[in-house]
Parts: sequence; structure tokens; C-alpha cells
Amino acid sequence: MARKKITVVGAGNVGATTAQRLAEKEIGDVVLVDIIQDMPQGKALDLLESGPVYGYDTRITGANGYEETRDSDIVVVTSGVARKPGMSRDDLLKINAGIVKGVVENIVKSSPNAILIIVSNPLDAMTYVAHKVSRFPKNRIMGMAGVLDAARFSAFIAMELNVSVENIHAFVLGGHGDTMVPSTRYTTVAGVPVEELIPKARLEAIVKRTRDGGAEIVNLLKTGSAFYAPSAAAAEMVESIVKDKKKILPCAALCEGEYGINGLFAGVPVKLGAKGIEQIFEIKLNVEESAALKRSADAVKTLCEQVDKLL
Repeated sequence: MARKKITVVGAGNVGATTAQRLAEKEIGDVVLVDIIQDMPQGKALDLLESGPVYGYDTRITGANGYEETRDSDIVVVTSGVARKPGMSRDDLLKINAGIVKGVVENIVKSSPNAILIIVSNPLDAMTYVAHKVSRFPKNRIMGMAGVLDAARFSAFIAMELNVSVENIHAFVLGGHGDTMVPSTRYTTVAGVPVEELIPKARLEAIVKRTRDGGAEIVNLLKTGSAFYAPSAAAAEMVESIVKDKKKILPCAALCEGEYGINGLFAGVPVKLGAKGIEQIFEIKLNVEESAALKRSADAVKTLCEQVDKLL
């Protein structure tokens, strides 16, 4: 069976670490693309030389253009400038919209049948840019945010209860950032609702820390933003698609009426399989959750309206 071809655009911290995780899992052959001369080639060679030690036979290629990416099955887009301390995701909008537009135009030419996973920030708006530019069907375009947000939520709950992260199923909806909606009602620890295990005030503090998870790391690092957890989240999405696992994962998907959201990308639970997004799972939300999700969608809508003016 021919190996899948996965392109990662952007060979910075997020892109290079995503390539490393994909290589180590032997999910497919990887092409690492960046505009900086020789840099992706150097990182690709370094990763290739890790193979004998780690025990993988993944082919990893570095490139400064898109010729090497031709006929990719999946393309993960991490390119764009990272947030700096005090900078909101929205400040990034103008700069990254232009970068993502150029990248996607190249992908459409070289890999017209690819599934696109967008990681660039502001996430929901960049996924909208990619959709608008590519005109790909909605099952083949998604944003990586919910998997990361749910991972952060799970990590904080595991720390609080001193239990294995494997026991925790965290549930997060909405836009990536300040308006995300971590649902305590649907989050469970070994099947038990987290609301029964952690007092309300403490749980609210954990929800707030989850919302601010990216900013917390930006402030600690001083120069750059998170990359270990974002790359792990992107790799999990790629794996579910390549292996047709049909995992239910929270992703930024184009909603057309689901959850009362229309024509916008929002974080919702989806089934990820060989065709990409194979189904959006619609679950019953209470009044509070619905209102929070609507606020989140409205915030994304404002960004998308700005995008429409930029493109």
C-alpha cells in the first residue's frame, strides 16, 4: 500500500514538531515547507537522521516551494507570525490572512484533492480564509483548536484530581481563544461528570485557565508561543484521517445550521475519517451553553467580516 503524503507548511516550532510527531508515528511521508532558504531542508535532514535511533522509516523532505508537495493527501498549515506578549489573536488577523491566502493558492494548484488542516491564528478566521480561497468542500477543510483546548482542559483536571489524563474526556466548543466554551457538563473523569468531583468555584478557575492557556504560555516563553501541545493535536487529527479511525474530536468546522450557526467555522465535535469531516455531532446544549456558543460564533463572525474586506 502506498504511503500517504503529508505536507506541513511552516517549519517553525509548530510545523517542525508536527513533522517530528508524524514521522515518529509513521503516519505517512512528510514534506516540510518554508520560505526561509535551506532551513526546512536542514530540519528534514535532522529528522531523517533520527529515524535509525527512533526506529522509523518515514521519508522527510524539506522544500522552499510547492513542487515537492504535489499530490499531498493532507496539508497542515502552520505558517504565519506567532503571537507576542500583549498581542491578541486578532492583531494577527491582517498579517496572517495574507500569508494563509498565498499558501492555500499554492496548495490548490499542487494538491487539489488534499484535506486541509489549518493551525495558523486567529484559527477560526484563518480556516475561513482557507475555505474562501480554496473553495474546497467543507469536509476537506478544518481548523485545529478544539483538540488543543480539550487537551489543556484535560491536563488541568488531571492535575487537580491527581488522576491519569487517560481517564478524562474533556468537551470544548466554540472559537479558539477567549470565547471558547469548555463544557463542564459533558466533561467526564472515568465516566463520572467532572461537576461531581470538583467544586464549582474551582472548576470555574480551571475553565478560565483553559481559555487563557495559549496566553499563559506566551507570557512564560517571552519569545514565541506554544508548540508541543498544538503539534500533538494536529498529529492526532492527521492520524484519525489517515487511519480512518473516525475519532470524535472537536475541530473548527463549517457549520450550516448546526448549533444555530450558519456559514461560519466554529469548534464543534466532528467525526474525523478518511474523507475528512464525515459528520458534525450535534448534542443538546442548555441555555447557558447555547448563549456562550452564540457569543463565540458572533466573535468569529466579526473577524470573518474583516477577512471579507481584506481578501
